[in-house]
Amino acid sequence: MAIRMKTTVQLNVTAHCPSHSRADVSVRDLEFAIDEPEERGGTNTGPTPTDTALAALAGCTNVIGHKCAGKLGVDIGHLQIDITCDFDRRGVTLTEEIDVPFTAIRQIVQADGPASDADLQAVAHEVEKYCPQSKLFIGSGTKIETVWRKTEPS
Repeated sequence: MAIRMKTTVQLNVTAHCPSHSRADVSVRDLEFAIDEPEERGGTNTGPTPTDTALAALAGCTNVIGHKCAGKLGVDIGHLQIDITCDFDRRGVTLTEEIDVPFTAIRQIVQADGPASDADLQAVAHEVEKYCPQSKLFIGSGTKIETVWRKTEPS
């Protein structure tokens, strides 16, 4: 008898918030802080909430990229992911409500493995279909441009 994997699971996060800017987050058996920099009244003990969202995109691109590469039989090696984001701050400064705060994201994914450029593009195409963080941003109206390429020689 084959075991069926659950299609929907429950994820749990707990945040203890000792100040207006800091959230001490617990996920599974891990703990980390989300905080604002000192110039915005925080203690700079961790990334900001918006930084954390972009970091989650990088992490998800890495995980899903490797899963897709494995499914395609492509060796992408290790990735370096550089993200830049145009962020409309009017919402977080309470100036006005903003429908799309992350207006544009550019993601450069460099792979150091032996995969060809064509193979990298095939992986990129699959990642677009499956990366939940990317889908979250796109679904909210963010324009995402992702470029996959081989690591440039030093």
